[in-house]
Amino acid sequence: MTTTHDLTLAPWRKSSYSGTNSGDCIEAAPGFIPGAVPVRDSKDPNGPALVFGIDAFSAFIDAVKASQFPTA
Repeated sequence: MTTTHDLTLAPWRKSSYSGTNSGDCIEAAPGFIPGAVPVRDSKDPNGPALVFGIDAFSAFIDAVKASQFPTA
């Protein structure tokens, strides 16, 4: 099932892990969609966004904090 949400007025917040050099970072809008968290690339604010369930997004954040993703 695909659902489309208008994210134009979403209160986007940049990741606290983002640097000041406009590098690899994401923005999220928790609380905008009940039970879900929209996520987008901060370098492409008019581009596509992914919407994750709260449990999936929480698991992602926990994995980032635990350094479970390799860095380049």
